[in-house]
Amino acid sequence: MALSFRSAADKYLVKLDEEGGKDLVMKRRRLSLHLVPFFGDVPLSKITGYDIERYKKQRLQEIAIRGGIARKAKDEAKQKTTSPGTINRELAALSHLFNKAIEWGWIGSRPAKIKRFQEAQGRITYLTIDQMKRLIEFAKQDQNSQIYPFIIIGLETSMRHMEILSIRLEHVNLHQRTIHIPKAKGGSREQSITQHLAEFMESYMAALPKGSKWLFPSPAAREGHTMSIRKPFRRVVIAAGLNPDEVVRHTLRHTAITHLVQAGVDLPTVKRISGHKTLIMVERYAHQNGEHINAAMDKLESRYQKI
Repeated sequence: MALSFRSAADKYLVKLDEEGGKDLVMKRRRLSLHLVPFFGDVPLSKITGYDIERYKKQRLQEIAIRGGIARKAKDEAKQKTTSPGTINRELAALSHLFNKAIEWGWIGSRPAKIKRFQEAQGRITYLTIDQMKRLIEFAKQDQNSQIYPFIIIGLETSMRHMEILSIRLEHVNLHQRTIHIPKAKGGSREQSITQHLAEFMESYMAALPKGSKWLFPSPAAREGHTMSIRKPFRRVVIAAGLNPDEVVRHTLRHTAITHLVQAGVDLPTVKRISGHKTLIMVERYAHQNGEHINAAMDKLESRYQKI
């Protein structure tokens, strides 16, 4: 009997977990919420390019409906740049499942070619020093006790939001000022932290319930730690007088990387801190932020004036 996509997805997640696969939380989410409901019991080997194009069309329609048909023109323009990226991440999960299915001998070859949307390079949104101060201040006052440490860690490390929520206490080394991230997007890495963050985390960890294994524990969650902090983050953003549609959780990462670049830190070092796979991805921040370039030109001018 042919292996259905639904069964393949279940087996894929189990085996990927056993192998220590990366980004497992988001792969599970994209499969369960979108890919499995669409492809369902279709045999994995029978999925066609036509099926995938239908999936892409349906997802675009779902996102448009969710955003609201009467959305203003500027919001519609924004949606056109963000929707393809969302769907591309889902297609990447589908592609990875195809590859693993071949590797594990479930199918002999890829059933279909996957064509992803072309994504526009939008301008990077980051917080100014004053905006950061307001966000931090209102995070301290929020009813959710985890949102303040989440924001502090994001701003002072550039870690991705799920990397932050998945921190295990045993992976925090305050003496060496590092956080071990075993399943980062770009591979296992040691995340350096500031002295200020090390001191903050020491007091924060000391106040956690006895026996806690996670920095952001959640006994009700199957994983044992908080899986989503979107609602309290959005609440704090609004309280700080910022636009919640522009300032999202990933903005913390953009902010940290941008300020590293503006501070004149060399790009290879920024790449190491941020955990990006390639230097090209880091160069995007340099291209869109000219403060460090102006400072460099000022140094050149100062040197030439001595001639």
